[in-house]
Amino acid sequence: MSQWSQVQQLEIKFLEQVDQFYDDNFPMEIRHLLAQWIESQDWEAAANNEAMAMILLQNLIIQVDDQLDRVSQEKNLLLIHNLKRVRKLLQGKYHGNPMHIAVIISNCLREERRILAAASMPVQGPLEKSLQNSVVSERQRNVEHKVSAIKNSAQMTDQDVKYLEDLQEEFDFRYKTIQSLEQNDKNSVLIKQEMLALQAMLNTLDYKRKEVLSKIGRVIHEIDMLMSNMLTEELLDWKRRQQIACIGGPLHGGLDQLQNCFTLLAESLFQVRRQLEKLDELLTRLTYDGDPIPVQRPQLLEKVNFLLYNLFRNSFVVERQPCMPTHPQRPMVLKTLIQFTVKLRLLIKLPELNYQIRVKATIDNNRRFVLCGTHVKAMNMDESANGSLSVEFRHLQPKEMKTSAGSKGNEGPHMVTEELHSISFETQVCLYGLTINLETSSLPVVMISNVSQLPNAWASIIWYNLSTNDPQNLSFFNNPPAATLSQLLEVLSWQFSSYVGRGLNSEQLNMLAEKLTGQQVSYNDYQLSWAKFCKEHLPGKSFTFWVWLEAILDLIKKHILPLWIDGYVMGFVSKEKERILLKDKTPGTFLLRFSESNLGGITFTWVDQLENGDVTFHSVEPYNKGRLAALPFADILRDYKVIMADNVPENPLKYLYPDIPKDKAFGKHYSCQPNEVSKPSDGGGKGYVPSVFIPVSKILNDSTEPHSPSDLLPMSPSVYAVLREHLSPTAIETAVSYKLFCS
Repeated sequence: MSQWSQVQQLEIKFLEQVDQFYDDNFPMEIRHLLAQWIESQDWEAAANNEAMAMILLQNLIIQVDDQLDRVSQEKNLLLIHNLKRVRKLLQGKYHGNPMHIAVIISNCLREERRILAAASMPVQGPLEKSLQNSVVSERQRNVEHKVSAIKNSAQMTDQDVKYLEDLQEEFDFRYKTIQSLEQNDKNSVLIKQEMLALQAMLNTLDYKRKEVLSKIGRVIHEIDMLMSNMLTEELLDWKRRQQIACIGGPLHGGLDQLQNCFTLLAESLFQVRRQLEKLDELLTRLTYDGDPIPVQRPQLLEKVNFLLYNLFRNSFVVERQPCMPTHPQRPMVLKTLIQFTVKLRLLIKLPELNYQIRVKATIDNNRRFVLCGTHVKAMNMDESANGSLSVEFRHLQPKEMKTSAGSKGNEGPHMVTEELHSISFETQVCLYGLTINLETSSLPVVMISNVSQLPNAWASIIWYNLSTNDPQNLSFFNNPPAATLSQLLEVLSWQFSSYVGRGLNSEQLNMLAEKLTGQQVSYNDYQLSWAKFCKEHLPGKSFTFWVWLEAILDLIKKHILPLWIDGYVMGFVSKEKERILLKDKTPGTFLLRFSESNLGGITFTWVDQLENGDVTFHSVEPYNKGRLAALPFADILRDYKVIMADNVPENPLKYLYPDIPKDKAFGKHYSCQPNEVSKPSDGGGKGYVPSVFIPVSKILNDSTEPHSPSDLLPMSPSVYAVLREHLSPTAIETAVSYKLFCS
């Protein structure tokens, strides 16, 4: 079943998450129509290879053209229109930057995998629960409702001001008419009646002025209360969700809704400002004793300007945190002299500001690093698919400055990866007589000079964003706080769901918890230190917990990804638990687990039964990435053979735990079928005797000690002849040979 087919079967709450990241950058129609083709391409590799990305873009357009031909025959007018629009988008927007569409599609596929993984988990973790709090959702709806009500109130006040203006014009006309009469005419009874009418009209004007000022005051107060409470909380929640998403958590949405709220509030404040300006204009034409305008207007205008300043300052946000295109799943880790991208948005979307705001990017002022590349750009509404007022820096590079002694700063593995920096942005908004200076900063980033520092740098990013919602605590690692084990395990599961497409279940997390703590503990109460996670070596090992886990992620990504996604790799299970699981199973039942003693290693253990009925277990020496690069792991499982003393070699692997026939589990991942491989020619090639490596182990009945390499290779002619007689042609394919441990 394709990934897209699995997505379509999700519950509505997960489908809503999928809907959030499909927009005009990559329309969902194309994802649906070209599902299998899209999933069969390597978009992640193309995101870092311009030539490959261009080829994929051209092929994508060809696929769209094929769909256009098909729907044209079906006379589906709506789909024809949408496909033509998409084709125009692909050609126009991405032709000059094909890697951009590769990044977008790669991110969408990764998010789908993360959501599928989250949907398969029986229980949500504490962090994800907090992000989906019903109280938060209710507050979001209340904010939108109040913003809409404020906008309506401001518009209604506009009508009151217009009525006041019309009333004053009538008063002014009638008053000037009386003033123009001769003195004798002013003493007439009619004129005296008119003067009484004018006095009544002036009383009405006074009442209306007070009423309008009161309504303006209420609108300002409502905006002030909304900004001080619910809107501020909404913005802080969005920033927290962004932090969590950066370390693999659920995709953070809601920025468009915030933009709508900020924009409507800004429009309302500018509308109120114009109303106050109109009142000032009316004041210059008519004033009187007790006039409320000269008393109240200055205070109201000062409050409006204050709210506008704060609204603009809060609206300047980092929409997408700094990230190297070469490592899209490791944001906020930046390598010197390597380009990174970062995107900012002004949540107040006013047409008057398009191309009028120039943003400057700098790095924190410790003078150790500088930014090279284009670091000043104008915000505009043309580059974003949703028309937001934003700017994306795509060609920034951090460069380390030399010290006075001519050498670079301390680049020790811990100093570098625990040293936090900040990318800062500043600009100025000039609008309607207001000049507002704006500043914002990225979340803390870690600078590295060598890609080997990336794992520890990423661990720092995880720990920081898990432990604090403070966006600018650059001294965090001077005294890093402990983390709650339950939250840390949830984040570790996210590393697997976001990076390799499948999260960890409760049993796997239990094993990791025991490895971190050395004991069985309660998730909710246990506090784990930063040193335990990333700095102290595991007991009896020469590496830390995080280095061990990162090596497993790398192994899965590069060598066993399909098997992992299918759920056939148990992976995180101790040797003791492994034997408990296998001891009552049919002989030949096996499971796959990650090595605890070798970095980036995977092994398999199977259960066997001796002639006396005793149960025995066999574990093959772990396969590492070097060996797996030579032979696919699924083929190793298919072709693996053991020789018991002088018996005929046979494959001991029959059933994947608990009882899945091996070929049913792994058949679709075999590189070829046995009958598709021809036998080596008896004469060999060019006069040489054919030679092969095969995955075979020899088990000695009288020893449980690890075998020496001489027990396994080179293979004697007599043993090789036995193998040729009893093994399928596929088994005699390029492979590796491994030692076997018995117990």
